[in-house]
Amino acid sequence: MARDNNPMPQSYEFDVLIIGSGAAGLTVALNLPTHLQVAVISKGDISSGATLWAQGGIAAVLDDQDSLENHVNDTLNAGGGLCHEDAVRFTVEHGRESINWLIDSGVDFSRDEQAQYHLTREGGHSHRRIIHAADATGHAVSTTLASQAQARPNIHLMSQRVAVDLITNRKLALPGNACVGAYILNLDDNHVELFRARFTIIATGGASKAYRYTTNPDGASGDGIAMAWRAGCRVGNMEFNQFHPTCLYHPHAKSFLITEAVRGEGGVLRLPDGQRFMDRFDQRGELAPRDIVARAIDHEMKRLGADHLYLDISHQSVDFIKHHFPTIYEKCLTFGIDMAKEPIPVVPAAHYTCGGILSDDRARTDINQLYVVGEAAFTGLHGANRMASNSLLECLVYGRAAAADITRRESDIPAPPPAPDWDESQVRDSDEDVVISHNWDELRHFMWDYVGIVRTTKRLQRAKHRIDLLEREIGEFYSNYRVSNDLLELRNLVTVADLIICSALQRRESRGLHYTLDFPGLLHEAKDTVLTPTTYRSPAP
Repeated sequence: MARDNNPMPQSYEFDVLIIGSGAAGLTVALNLPTHLQVAVISKGDISSGATLWAQGGIAAVLDDQDSLENHVNDTLNAGGGLCHEDAVRFTVEHGRESINWLIDSGVDFSRDEQAQYHLTREGGHSHRRIIHAADATGHAVSTTLASQAQARPNIHLMSQRVAVDLITNRKLALPGNACVGAYILNLDDNHVELFRARFTIIATGGASKAYRYTTNPDGASGDGIAMAWRAGCRVGNMEFNQFHPTCLYHPHAKSFLITEAVRGEGGVLRLPDGQRFMDRFDQRGELAPRDIVARAIDHEMKRLGADHLYLDISHQSVDFIKHHFPTIYEKCLTFGIDMAKEPIPVVPAAHYTCGGILSDDRARTDINQLYVVGEAAFTGLHGANRMASNSLLECLVYGRAAAADITRRESDIPAPPPAPDWDESQVRDSDEDVVISHNWDELRHFMWDYVGIVRTTKRLQRAKHRIDLLEREIGEFYSNYRVSNDLLELRNLVTVADLIICSALQRRESRGLHYTLDFPGLLHEAKDTVLTPTTYRSPAP
């Protein structure tokens, strides 16, 4: 690592720049050779991403009663005909070795009475194959990997920083099609720093913050997807936004997810009068894939005019609930809900971005030396609907694949070229931050109302009209004022929301997570929705 002597702005050079510190980003960092200097950038604390909040677990074939073919078929069935079978097989076949790597790294997964790893079952899975650490798997994975990274002298964990934009040869007026770093806003002093790197990895997560109700942490603003799009990368299947069926409904419970494992262990969904209803929508009942369960809840809420429905596991013993769901049990108690005695009020909420930046089985994008891993990527694994607990598995498998590809290539990639410092000479501090706040609220409201669980062409067209106006307004604001975290996130969310709307308008059918009243049937041929920016250039061989 090299650092310039000028106190401001700061300039850094690394072998590898990883934007994002969740399971995907840290998996890349920890699988790289120790002679490479690696920077891991995090918006907040290193363990503040979406991984930390994952409750359920990680899907992998770990039991003799299960098989790789079963996991492949379950994933294909959940994906609504749009999964890429080669990506599914690649992910599933590397599942066990990825779990073993986590175990070797120190993740303490739950065990049963025979001291074997306890496997639970979730929606869409035909077998118990979800390995977990009670109901706080993400916390166990995130803290363990962060601890491992902190112990590596070649890995530099740099918190309180948010990416502004990627730096490419095209932006530097140089030949070729490569990414050579990024501009990063340091939130501690509000100045933009220059990070040059031979390889750059986007591991920024999804874009569920585009919606009014979400299970995601505040950082899920689609930053990596928006930056890659602006740099010239294609994106795919952005219309498929997964709404988790069961988010805790309480005025003071911000974004608290009730894991699908509660249904996997016998929890049932009930109407306000206590009646079960899921068997009217799918023979699998509460264990149907998430798109079906979320639409069923949404339908019943609208039919009854209800603000929420209920998830009931009170028929299980107190000891069972405390053992399997200690985090949820304690959290509910803080809001006066005893899940061992009464049902939990729940509502669907935006949860996962199934589309993203197009990538291959080595996590490479359309731009040379730029990789994408985790929720920001479109690998083809999830299709039209992500099956439960395949997301953390994807982070591990593709994170390790990206590290292996960088290891193979690193001796052939030269040091990054010089790049100019960020120019703040033509901008000023904003005295109109109310504009950001107002536009933020407007965006999330109309995305929820017009581009939510059930859509129509007219609603999507209204959303497109509103987003075009916002894009112009935010573009003007961005050009004239000094950047801030709120402005950068809003700029990225507007870009990603536009990609979601444009993708949804192109899909003239109802498939998986995209359900429109105007086209309720399936087209004969399943096709991905791929959007190409005007700046796109063909990828390097």
